Amino acid sequence: MVKSELIQKIANKITTLSDKDVELSVNQIIHKMTDNLSSGKRIEIRGFGSFSLHYRPPRNAHNPKTGEKVITIPKYSPHFKPGKELRDRVNENRDKPIQEGGSTTDE
Repeated sequence: MVKSELIQKIANKITTLSDKDVELSVNQIIHKMTDNLSSGKRIEIRGFGSFSLHYRPPRNAHNPKTGEKVITIPKYSPHFKPGKELRDRVNENRDKPIQEGGSTTDE
């Protein structure tokens, strides 16, 4: 599912809000989550999961084209850990075939 599909599904379910209001809400949530992660804060959504940053230390690597040895810079990368409720719901559907687009239901 892409963001536009998410917005459309929410707008279809909550008919009291306009598509534009739903789009602004989804964009605001994503913006706030991005701001918190970029400032080093952890995000926890109970029943869904948590987002945090994992530190990636510098390491020895090489340029595959030239073979030149390089040292990568240290960095942080976003990490998602699913919550118990999400894991349980995914595992309930593990015997169902995955449909085109990666969805098992049309909710």
